[in-house]
This record gives sequence, structure tokens and C-alpha cells, in this order.
Amino acid sequence: MAIAYLCLGSNLGDKKNNLNRALKEIKNLNTVKVLKTSSIYETEPVGFKDQNWFLNAVIKIKTKLPPLSLLYLLQGIERKLGRVRGKRWGPRKVDLDILLYDKMIMYDEKLTLPHPQMHKRRFVLIPLVELGSRWKHPALHLTPKMLLQKIKTGQEVKLSEVKWQV
Repeated sequence: MAIAYLCLGSNLGDKKNNLNRALKEIKNLNTVKVLKTSSIYETEPVGFKDQNWFLNAVIKIKTKLPPLSLLYLLQGIERKLGRVRGKRWGPRKVDLDILLYDKMIMYDEKLTLPHPQMHKRRFVLIPLVELGSRWKHPALHLTPKMLLQKIKTGQEVKLSEVKWQV
């Protein structure tokens, strides 16, 4: 069984409901066990700034699925919940990303592990620190806390009053 971390995000429609539905769908997978959930954070958009702020969270899971199979299941959940792929870094009803999968380094046209932008994103690193992750980036050899300390400025991330309801 592998340990993986997933990032959940939403900035369209009922964002709170979108995250709760996504988590419920993940919990219903018989090949995945949710071990831990971070708090939910309100985060400023990255890349394309002219859009609503996101709600984001990170979850820790255990799975027997290989990474690409997990990716395809997550993309199926995104579609089921109404995700329409459009502008890169644009608005989305739900976004499910694999951040880490054990200590795997993987470069595939469909999936790169660890997530290629995670070390630059406060909305990923803050929840990873909250979850107590001591994982070290396989290429950078730094923990989430160390990576977060390297980010001097940028995206605003604040703890949300929104709570999980799953």
C-alpha cells in the first residue's frame, strides 16, 4: 500500500459543497483509505488572477492503486462533479491533484510526481505542514516546512471558517 497526498480545490459554484462532495467520492473508493484531512484554506488564485479565490485542502491517503490508475479515478470524480477543462489555471468547480506518491519520482505525459509546482505553492505546503508531513521532496530533499520557508512572498492563504461536513 502506498501513501499519497492529494490537493482538493474549488472556486466555482458552491465551493464548500464541491470540496465535501469530492472528499465523499474519494472516501467511497474501495481502493483508497483517507487517513487525514487538513483544514480548509481560502487561497488567492495562481497564474490567472482574474477569478474567484479558491477553497483548498490536502488529504493523506493510503492506496493500492498505481499512480496513473489513481489519477484516472480522480479525473472521473472531477467529471462526475462537473469539472470542465478550460483555461490553464482558470476557474474550476473541482480540482483534484496528486501531490506526492510515496517517494516516487515520475515523469509521464499524463502525470509528474511529485507535483511539479507544489514546492512553489503556499496553498499546498501550509496544509502539508498542518498534517505533520515529514516527507522530503525526492529531488529537492526538503520537508514541506523547509520548502514553505523558502517562499518569501506571493499568494495569500488564510485559514477558512469552512469546515468539513463529510
